[in-house]
Amino acid sequence: MIDKKASPKGKTVRVTFELPAEVAQESVAVVGDFNEWNAEKDTMKLDKKKGVWKKALSLKPGNTYEFRYFADERKWLNDEQADRFAPNKYFSENGVLEV
Repeated sequence: MIDKKASPKGKTVRVTFELPAEVAQESVAVVGDFNEWNAEKDTMKLDKKKGVWKKALSLKPGNTYEFRYFADERKWLNDEQADRFAPNKYFSENGVLEV
């Protein structure tokens, strides 16, 4: 799930990323051009009560960002709720987020 909420003054958009807990055993990171594709910057937290991995980021409005999830330090995942998808140089696709 992807949830977007603009700040009251419109200077940022709070984007919350959620994935079902069963997609990973140990870790999930949301990575993209907003964090230089660094899997160590935006790790998701496991909410055991809700059964989801979750991370919220503040992004600048009026931009598009490519992103993916990196789970258990070995597998790449896309979010079906991305605004669209774009091919990447690894013969796969990145999700595109329009903020």
